[in-house]
Amino acid sequence: MERNKKYIREKITEIVENNGFLLVDLVIRGNERNPIVEIYIDGDKPVTANDCSKLSRKLTTVIEEEELLSGNYRLDVSSPGIDKPLKFLRQYPKHVNRNFEVKYLEDDTVKKFEGELIKVEGDELTFQTNKGEKKLSFNQIQKAKVIIRF
Repeated sequence: MERNKKYIREKITEIVENNGFLLVDLVIRGNERNPIVEIYIDGDKPVTANDCSKLSRKLTTVIEEEELLSGNYRLDVSSPGIDKPLKFLRQYPKHVNRNFEVKYLEDDTVKKFEGELIKVEGDELTFQTNKGEKKLSFNQIQKAKVIIRF
């Protein structure tokens, strides 16, 4: 299975992207007889259970037609969840007006703040903090998570 992992990754990435989603993470674990493939997707709008189900069926068809995995396997397709850090710039626009906890790099120092994402322009993100607006280049961000408050 090890030699197939690269091809499986390429094929899954192609299918996910051709269906309008962003592959956030792909984990292939388990053993050759019982592999587990976990696929985490995101999109420009919230990912629904129906989106995951449709994509799972398409992936299953390709996996079986091309015999990418043999025997029993488990395929899990889901969104990464709101509690996971955002990894890609493309994930930010749909979170405008939400509060974030952000760790970023400034002058070789990692700093941190909480603030509301108010704008995304190109690769620049603008947050409203209790100290005013904070503009960051996407490349400065080390980790950014949406804060959930009830």
